[in-house]
Amino acid sequence: MEKSVSSHGGGTASGWVIAHAGLVPAGGRVLDLAAGGGRHSHYFADRGHPVVAVDRDITALAGRPGIECLRADLEDGSPWPLPGRAFAGVVVTNYLHRPLFPAIRAAVAAGGALIYETFARGNERFGKPSNPDFLLADNELLGLALPDLRVVAYEHLTIELPRPAIVQRIAAIRA
Repeated sequence: MEKSVSSHGGGTASGWVIAHAGLVPAGGRVLDLAAGGGRHSHYFADRGHPVVAVDRDITALAGRPGIECLRADLEDGSPWPLPGRAFAGVVVTNYLHRPLFPAIRAAVAAGGALIYETFARGNERFGKPSNPDFLLADNELLGLALPDLRVVAYEHLTIELPRPAIVQRIAAIRA
């Protein structure tokens, strides 16, 4: 079941993120990786979480109280922009750059949660992304989480909203 809620200026928060937001410890700092327009940054800031939003273009988030904006091109070969930092929640949606998997996993603090949702193989029949480089293989998100994180929920399915797509999504916690 897909659901969404309104968010300030950044569109609607993903139903998957909303459903698993409670895994993030109350008041804990959240990393919104490849934040885009900031729909999840706003969602978590509105819930009382300090947020670090990382993207190439953080214009939409600049000046928003409770959101630290970090401009970074995550794919240009530069070092991970948050060395040594760990977060109560790490959120990634509609983004895939496999070389970041170790850093994403390491960014989840003890007791923290990873909430990840992006496109999977088979999505090409619905449009973009259609390049296999940007589509997860079967069970690939499970590999991202294991063995360091405990999987709470995992899905690989066709969704209809906000548009038809094949996605994988995972919610996992670090004990």
